[in-house]
Amino acid sequence: MSEEKKGLNVGVKSFLTAIIVIFIMMVGTYGLTFVVPGAYMPFWQWALSPILVLGSEGNGSLIAVIIFLLVIGGVFNCLDKSGLMIYMLENITERYGKDRYKLLAYVSLFFMAMGSFIGSFEECVPLVPIMIALSVRLGWDALVGIGMSLLAIGCGFAAGVCNPFTVGVAQELAGLPMFSGIWFRLISFALVYALLVWFLTRYAKKIEQPLQENQVYVTATDEKMDKALKVFLCIMAGGILLVLSSVFISFLQDLTMIIVAVTFLAAGLISSKMSCRLGNLFQTFWNGMISIFPAVFMILMANSIKYTLVEGNVLDTLLQAAITIAGTLPSWSVILFIYLIVLVMNFFISSGSAKAFLLMPLIVPVAEAFGISAQLCIVAFAFGDGFSNVMYPTNAVLLIALGISGVDYGKWLKWSLPFQMINIVLTSMLLLLGFAIGY
Repeated sequence: MSEEKKGLNVGVKSFLTAIIVIFIMMVGTYGLTFVVPGAYMPFWQWALSPILVLGSEGNGSLIAVIIFLLVIGGVFNCLDKSGLMIYMLENITERYGKDRYKLLAYVSLFFMAMGSFIGSFEECVPLVPIMIALSVRLGWDALVGIGMSLLAIGCGFAAGVCNPFTVGVAQELAGLPMFSGIWFRLISFALVYALLVWFLTRYAKKIEQPLQENQVYVTATDEKMDKALKVFLCIMAGGILLVLSSVFISFLQDLTMIIVAVTFLAAGLISSKMSCRLGNLFQTFWNGMISIFPAVFMILMANSIKYTLVEGNVLDTLLQAAITIAGTLPSWSVILFIYLIVLVMNFFISSGSAKAFLLMPLIVPVAEAFGISAQLCIVAFAFGDGFSNVMYPTNAVLLIALGISGVDYGKWLKWSLPFQMINIVLTSMLLLLGFAIGY
């Protein structure tokens, strides 16, 4: 993302790449309905699945994601046109430009903590473009920006120290105390964080542009912009605190996306208007929403894959076959196979809580029959659910982030795959360690 790029616009190349990849996945999924015993779906139903998915079970979260995305597009266009975004980035660059690698580590830790301690994932989308723009100003590229925000929050979500949507739900289904066994997940968090910072720093140093003295300059003071920026940050801080409180106030856990959307909407519109550099606020907001509509199409296509699997009676057959295979493996490898099952299922069902309800009643009894504790089984579930969220093209949040950053999926996969492979080895070793010590 260059500084000249205005607002959030889904890049043509990244959009076409994602559409092609998802369409191939759709065709492949439909093909399964012909080869899996008992599976069937009429062609017309498959062809209309991107529309029919809006009326399927659980469509509320899908609609919420789409509305959330449109709000983000509108607000960012206002922040861009008002000049507030550039002004904020100039101030950050002035203050932290000479300590940019420390800033990278701190930002990555913040996002990992958001994912691991309160289960944020979709809610981070408004911050991803900011991190991309900041990364570019600090002499890096869009990949570093996505890495220290979206990739970091995905890693934190998977480490699941106190993640209510994966670990919390899974432990409740397994009859375990909420967030028990936290010490092992904290160790996992620390090791994955160290790997992430090493990976990002190593790449950033390869492509960095030197920050010359004239690049880190004193930003001209603008009283109106300063006030607008303070209002933006205060409103956003209030929203983040409210999201953080969801750890202790359970009914807020289902409202975090709404809270972030409303907070970001209020902060963006009020601060943009205060800057006094914006003409028609609502027209600017509407233009921003329009620019993000291609991402909505990608989301509907990606979600149609799950719709085909469920409505075509493919999912249950595949899952039962996988559980049957697990029962024939050596004891030590069962925990790794459970990890693999969740990794595969996450391609089709991105919702962590939905997968927990589907998988935990099946995999926990299998694990316990081989002397594997339900606690370790839940760690394998969290690993399988979270890390691949930022790798699979069926994940709506990943598609949104790549679309608005102008990074096509192929480029992202090529860049992030080495990290994912090393991380799979690391987390597999952690699971085997947990099995060996009887965690």
